[in-house]
Amino acid sequence: MLTLTFFAILALALAFFVLGRARAISVVSGETRLLHSRPNYHGTLALLLSGLCGLAVLIVVGLVWGAWVENSLMGAIMAAEPGLSPIEAQLVLSDARAIAAGGIPSKTDALREEIAALVTSRDALHDWGTVILSAIAALLGGLWAYGKIAADWRARNRSETIIRRILLLTAAIAVATTVGIVMSLIFETINFFNNIEWQVHKFLFGTTWSPLSGVQAGKLDPDKVGAIPLFAGTLLITVIAMLVAVPIGLLAAIYLSDFASNRTRAWAKPMLELLAGIPTVVYGFFAAITLAPFIRNSGESIGLTIASESALAAGIVMGIMIIPFISSLSDDVINSVPQSLRDGSYGLGATKAETIRQVVLPAALPGIVSAVLLGVSRAVGETMIVVMAAGQGANLTANPLEAVTTVTVQIVMLITGDTEASTAAGPAFTLGFTLFCVTLLMNIVAQRIVRKYRELYD
Repeated sequence: MLTLTFFAILALALAFFVLGRARAISVVSGETRLLHSRPNYHGTLALLLSGLCGLAVLIVVGLVWGAWVENSLMGAIMAAEPGLSPIEAQLVLSDARAIAAGGIPSKTDALREEIAALVTSRDALHDWGTVILSAIAALLGGLWAYGKIAADWRARNRSETIIRRILLLTAAIAVATTVGIVMSLIFETINFFNNIEWQVHKFLFGTTWSPLSGVQAGKLDPDKVGAIPLFAGTLLITVIAMLVAVPIGLLAAIYLSDFASNRTRAWAKPMLELLAGIPTVVYGFFAAITLAPFIRNSGESIGLTIASESALAAGIVMGIMIIPFISSLSDDVINSVPQSLRDGSYGLGATKAETIRQVVLPAALPGIVSAVLLGVSRAVGETMIVVMAAGQGANLTANPLEAVTTVTVQIVMLITGDTEASTAAGPAFTLGFTLFCVTLLMNIVAQRIVRKYRELYD
């Protein structure tokens, strides 16, 4: 119902655009030069006012009225059964909604049947009331703009002002979302450190990670929240992935940009970028079913003991996944280096290899650093490949042939487990905040490198 209302408001707004434009032309008898604003601006203003008024009422009334319906239904349940706890009342309401929707409730009784009838009537009233009020608001907004159309009506100024404010609002939403994410990380991190009595050193430098094994009365054992194994595993797999991705990706970019013929580039570049479209779960299956057994069997043939799940297998496959990110971005950056720099190097007698090594790559370094940083961020944030190929055990080791885990894998395990959310959220959000700080630090360092070389070659 609400989706149809949304599209109906859009259709009404488009209709007002056509009507507003036509009226602007008619008020000057077709002499559009007499208008302060072009006809399209008059139509745009009518469209904006109609659409914004309708959507604003749809959102505000829908949310407020929906909250009122929810509270009134809960009030009816508590009035009928005063002894129910809030959780039990929510269960009754959930069953009543299931009955009203024709589903299968967990229990059926007279109270639930009665509330189901209220749900049906009040939800219908909420839906139709929201639809009618939204349509009226859209109609009034469009009619007001339509009635204001005249030769001296400054529709362009007003429509551009509305558009600027919409853009400002979207920018503010993006900033507010970022601030909200960071603040949620900070607050949950503070709660986590409160639970371990602010023994921050045990989290940052502890070597035992089993935060939920010692949970008692909502408290965490400070001796079991050491995140060093997670940081070490994340770093180990990331280093292996970048050792695979950076040389191959960068050399592939150099070849495609300066050595490959147009015919070779036409099929090689799309084939290389095709790797970026493969789902990570497919990479995980490849690592777990193909690469990991191959590494284990190869190691056993020469007397090495290799775990069935190893950091090496996960890192290699993750590196393969990251290759197209680095190669594609590096290729674009290398191609954007001015040809005049190459010609000047050739004029001084340098070979193509010397020109690439001493002129092109330093000039393209800011973009290459950005590509590598993107690859690192992709490696740090990857979860599926690590779960399937590297394991979930928090082992502190620098041996790539053993099983390790990463920060993101442990975040997923904590959040998706059956432990109470308030207990598991602390370690998970703290790991996320730590990862955020590390990523921010890497960005700052990369920006300094980019700024230094950009100033040098501008």
